[in-house]
Amino acid sequence: MSEDHKLQRPFRADYLSRRDFMAQTTAIGAAATLGTGLLGRPAQASPQQGGHFKLGIGSGSTTDTLDPAHIESTWNQNFCFGTLRNALTNVEPSGDLGPELAESWEASDDATQWTFNLRKDVTFHSGKTMESEDVIASLRHHMGEDSKSAGKALLADVANMEADGKNRVIITLNGGNADFPFLMSDYHFCILPSKDGHADAHSGDGTGPYVLENFDPGVKGLAKRNPNYFKSGMPYFDSVELIAIQDPVARTNAMTTGEVHIMDRCDLKTVHLLKRHPDVDVTEVTGTLHYTFPMRTDMAPFDNNDVRLALKYAVNREELVAKILRGYGGLGNDHPISTANRYHASNLAQRNYDPDKAKFHLKKAGAEGLRVELSAADAAFAGAVDSAVLMREHAAAAGITIDVVREPNDGYWSNVWMKKAWCACYWSGRPTEDLMFSTEYARGVPWNDSFWDHDLFNELLVQARAELDTTKRRAMYEEMQEIVRDEGGVLIPMFANYVGANSTKLGHATIGSNYDMDGAKVTERWWFV
Repeated sequence: MSEDHKLQRPFRADYLSRRDFMAQTTAIGAAATLGTGLLGRPAQASPQQGGHFKLGIGSGSTTDTLDPAHIESTWNQNFCFGTLRNALTNVEPSGDLGPELAESWEASDDATQWTFNLRKDVTFHSGKTMESEDVIASLRHHMGEDSKSAGKALLADVANMEADGKNRVIITLNGGNADFPFLMSDYHFCILPSKDGHADAHSGDGTGPYVLENFDPGVKGLAKRNPNYFKSGMPYFDSVELIAIQDPVARTNAMTTGEVHIMDRCDLKTVHLLKRHPDVDVTEVTGTLHYTFPMRTDMAPFDNNDVRLALKYAVNREELVAKILRGYGGLGNDHPISTANRYHASNLAQRNYDPDKAKFHLKKAGAEGLRVELSAADAAFAGAVDSAVLMREHAAAAGITIDVVREPNDGYWSNVWMKKAWCACYWSGRPTEDLMFSTEYARGVPWNDSFWDHDLFNELLVQARAELDTTKRRAMYEEMQEIVRDEGGVLIPMFANYVGANSTKLGHATIGSNYDMDGAKVTERWWFV
């Protein structure tokens, strides 16, 4: 690995120290400040405007929507969130939490009340000035009794929201939440224009760097530069085109022939060939991305924890990392907290491949000779089908038969994920433990894809959220990771680095790691040299 290649990884030590600082200061009501990028790949030239930017993204579905409450794919995350809209706060490339539509915020001593001071120079694409009423309507969009938003559970603790003038919003919580400003950076919580107290979630109107021109779900999206964007000098491209190219071979061909300027999800089996291309740069960023295999704990045989443990022991994680990730990642330990997260349980014993232990748990469950179906498509992640095939081979040594069901890429997230009893999935991860656990593992949340419900875990989740003592908070999150590892319904064999490719004609600064494609902000932050 070249020194230039190494510099493309975020400087995690700085991320942790700054996060420690933020955790201490927000509790006493300090306003957040904008983070600065560190150790980025040297830009070939200063940012300049111009050009039509084409992105080839390995996801997208005909079920995609402009409603941020239902963003499911990376394609839609980059289009509806990173291109058309903004949230109140933003995770910066350094890992710091920075201002976005809120220029500052402060908390009560017990972190139950948060006040967000809004920027005064922001207009929606339609020309409407962004004000407090828009923020409140946008958040309430996820909170209604009939809401199916993936963000609904994250706002369950909101007791009241009120406007203190046109540029100030006060949010009161039922319990303290030291991470609440981080929650406001979630891509579901884009700020939308309001009308008669309701958010306009379907027109594509937003405050983002680009204005919607065309939206063809599962195919492509077009947008042109917002001339009134509140970030001075940004964005840099005249227009952007996001193309859904789920097949990795087609995506790679589009990259090498110049049909697109950037692609995500490089095929790790052929990425070495991309590295040889004179007009292509390959980037690798370490973050919180993990590949998962959720088991529906409300369906037999996965309602038996010994069956779940047997499958967890029946997987050779080292071989998956070597053959699927080609070394571009690390071992997973059946919980979603990355080494990049602040409270990662580094002392938790790593689960290893052990067919004998798998047999022990099968016998305990009365499930010897187990036969199960595993649904997979590369829409879940590049190499998902190959992963399932390898897992089938691993499990055979424990007397388990895994029938791999190759599912269509299109419609995978609506027809397979959270529908089939066991399937492949990926998670970008979240910047805080609370946000990750609250999104996927808490009782009854819309994206609890294993349908798991654990009393102690849910109690600890609430307690840790309000705990301001970092030592006590760490102990709680470490216990929660152990519970998920040993009793959860998700098999997590590996954490993957973000590996993408881009034209050498592009310039950029530090690449963000909170989501793929530069924190889903690639259309805003990059430029043509």
